[in-house]
Amino acid sequence: MPATSATVMKYWAIVPAAGSGRRMAADVPKQYLPLQGATVLEHTLNTLFACEPIEGVVLALSADDGYWPEIAPRFSGKNLACVVGGAERCHSVLNAVHHLHGFADTHDWVLVHDAARPCARADDVIALIETLAEDACGGLLGVPVADTMKRLGADGRVAGTVDRQALWHAQTPQMFRLGLLQSALEQALAQGWLVTDEAAAMEMAGYRPGMVHGHADNIKITVPFDLTLADFYLRVRHTS
Repeated sequence: MPATSATVMKYWAIVPAAGSGRRMAADVPKQYLPLQGATVLEHTLNTLFACEPIEGVVLALSADDGYWPEIAPRFSGKNLACVVGGAERCHSVLNAVHHLHGFADTHDWVLVHDAARPCARADDVIALIETLAEDACGGLLGVPVADTMKRLGADGRVAGTVDRQALWHAQTPQMFRLGLLQSALEQALAQGWLVTDEAAAMEMAGYRPGMVHGHADNIKITVPFDLTLADFYLRVRHTS
C-alpha cells in the first residue's frame, strides 16, 4: 500500500476477519459462508471499495486461514493488504493499525468494519465520513433501540425495565483517527480490557464518540438465521 502525505488526511479501512464464528455452527468461518453468489467477506469488502474516499483496506486474517487464497484473486488490483490477526477482535484491529502506522499519517482516519456485516450500505459509510470529517474524536454508525429493554437479575427473572430513549445499537464502521485509536487500544489491552469494539476503547480513554444514524439492515451475522436475513435484505435491495 502506498505511503500517504503527512499534510492530507486520508481514510483507510480495517476489516478484522480472523474469527471462527463458533455460534454459526458451520463447517467454515462465517465470513466465508456463501451469500448471494459470493462470500460474506466479499460483500463486505466490495462495499468498502465502493466508497471513493477510502484509500485502501487492511484485512486481518487468521494465521491458518485456508479460504482467503481462493477469493483473493477477485480483489487483484485493489489497494488491499493482509496482516495476521490475533486471539480477539481487538488484537486483530491493533495488528492492522500497526501495519497502517508504517505509512499512514497519525491523523488519518481509520474505519473499522466487521467482516460479518455484509449488508452495510455505501451511502451510510459515506455519511459517517462526511458527518465526522471535522470531528476531534470520531464515531460510529448505529440505530436507536426500538424494543422495550429489560434488565435481568441473577435469578434470570426481570429486575426492571430500562429506559430506551438514549439507547442505541452500535454498528460498524467505527471511525477514529489512527494515532488516537492505536493509543486507546494499547491502553485498553494493557489494563486487561478485551474491548469488543473500537468505540469502547475510545470511551475508556476518555473520549465521547459521535453516533451517526445508519440503517437497521446493517446486521452482524452471528447465528444461522442472520444469514437468511442478510440474504433477504440484499435481495430486496437489489430488486428495488
